[in-house]
Amino acid sequence: MTADIAEVLLDVRRPCWIVRRDGRVLATSDRAEAARAEVLTAVAPLPPEQLGDSRFRADHGVRAAYAAGAMANGIASPALVSAMASAGYLASYGAAGVTPRVIDAALAELSGTLGDKPFACNLIHSPSEPALERAIIDACLRHGVRCVEASAFMNLTAEVVRYRALGLVADRQGRVERRHRLIAKVSRTEVAERFLRPAPEKLLRELVTDGRLTAEQAALAARVPMADDITAEADSGGHTDRRPLVVLLPQIVAARDRIARELPAAADVRIGAAGGIGTPDAAAAAFALGAAYVVTGSVNQSTREAAQCDHTKKLLATADFADCTMAPSSDMFELGVQVQVLRRGTMFATRAQRLYDLYRAYDGLDAIPPDQRADLERTIFARPLDQVWDDCVAFFTERDPAQVTGAEQSPKHKMALVFRWYLGLSSGWSIRGEATRTADYQIWCGPAMGGFNDWVAGTYLAVPENRTVADIADQIMYGAAYLTRVAQLRTAGLRLPAATARYVPRPLVG
Repeated sequence: MTADIAEVLLDVRRPCWIVRRDGRVLATSDRAEAARAEVLTAVAPLPPEQLGDSRFRADHGVRAAYAAGAMANGIASPALVSAMASAGYLASYGAAGVTPRVIDAALAELSGTLGDKPFACNLIHSPSEPALERAIIDACLRHGVRCVEASAFMNLTAEVVRYRALGLVADRQGRVERRHRLIAKVSRTEVAERFLRPAPEKLLRELVTDGRLTAEQAALAARVPMADDITAEADSGGHTDRRPLVVLLPQIVAARDRIARELPAAADVRIGAAGGIGTPDAAAAAFALGAAYVVTGSVNQSTREAAQCDHTKKLLATADFADCTMAPSSDMFELGVQVQVLRRGTMFATRAQRLYDLYRAYDGLDAIPPDQRADLERTIFARPLDQVWDDCVAFFTERDPAQVTGAEQSPKHKMALVFRWYLGLSSGWSIRGEATRTADYQIWCGPAMGGFNDWVAGTYLAVPENRTVADIADQIMYGAAYLTRVAQLRTAGLRLPAATARYVPRPLVG
């Protein structure tokens, strides 16, 4: 009766009774039929829209507690964000690493085409380039973006506080109305605590003094937590602390509840889950842990709407969960910070690590032995290092002239900028599909991608051309609802056939 039980459980919008009749255990969604038999246990209807926190759905104007997180360099493209918004989901435009001019154009397109439909824009912490944070917030304000996803923050900055405060107004009863939603993506409890509390008084005072906030806005900001939602980011693609979700999520929930005892407003901050979410099983597990919502990332890179070239999408579609590795990051190269990338089909991780090892070993480019320098120019840079430095000068003269000045005074800093040239361009080569640079593609990717590929093997979603971001969201959430019902029956003590524990992607109606 495996098929019969699975078929009834798959009808997630109807109840399921497990009954014994004539010595046989059966499943039915018919109340009258259940009344004529011995009821062993039952589960209520569980539409995918009921998973997670209903306030997340209401506040963001979405139909399900599911979001597509930002993927840097515009990989989470306007097309991806629009597709999710049109399907009733939240998605965040990948503004990190994108020039202010392109960000402005993307937000103008999204706000113009989507109207009142929900979407967010990523604000990545840029400690060495605060002007970039200001440019993103200015663009969000200019185009009426109602939600910002703040990522990689270690401390609060004036710009993230400004965005939050400018969206606060007092209603007739004196309650604070939040017209700017803020989602903070964190992987450390101490960072979560900064977003669970109101904005620091010092930052608010400085913004008022500079004329960028009114005294009333600052006073309102002192009454509410910085974030509406905090995403606990576990082992993920790109920048990641590789935290285990089953440890990280409960810790941040506990921190929220602890702070709420002294600041009752913190109790309203929702805690979501990201990192490793690429299958219905993972989503169901996150909801079972208490996640208010789930966020996907890596798996969305292989969809039709993602700004990745076809070659990269095919590589992603063949990845196993163990095909990821850590490599030096471009933006924090000198600090030894790493990002998680795809290892299969690319030599980027190995080559990037070689550059970091050379950076640690030598004081400047001229100190590198001639044979090693020649090999670098031939195998990694594909041009003389002097030409690479000329490119760096042109780039930073426009973006941040102080970098060039610093390099002229420090051979070590000059070497870092030259090596960062390779690290910085390699993700762009992947996005654009540079045919001569396929071995150097930097593809940010976490183990969720391999889990997804294993789940969809043998189904229509095994082919990258069939993958759309909204359909993946539908399949993950529907499967999570089904698997949650299976888990509820098992928790009640029912022994189910092993085959019922797997949800296979299928056409969904309604």
